[in-house]
Amino acid sequence: MCGLCGILGGQDHWTDAIARDGVYTRNHSPQARRLERAQRIRVANRALRGFGLVLEDWQSNTYILRTVTGKSEVFDSLNHLWPMAEKLTGRLCDPLDESFLDRLENGP
Repeated sequence: MCGLCGILGGQDHWTDAIARDGVYTRNHSPQARRLERAQRIRVANRALRGFGLVLEDWQSNTYILRTVTGKSEVFDSLNHLWPMAEKLTGRLCDPLDESFLDRLENGP
């Protein structure tokens, strides 16, 4: 997504289903939006497992990223996921790294 769409779209992340005029979403009910958010978190956790991290939902509008040692960061948009992962682990967390993608696709 380009930066202009991010500015014009408001404070919500472009991946979140939003029920408001002028915004297309197939998930008009709060339950459907929560289910979609839960699915997004499941997918993220599959990727984060290799870094020793777990993503959680809090109040359906905030995310909590935790390490196995208990360190955590709170943020409100998936835009911040990988920078927060790097902050918590103290290492580069590149979701486009070839070896990372290979492990994700083929298992450990």
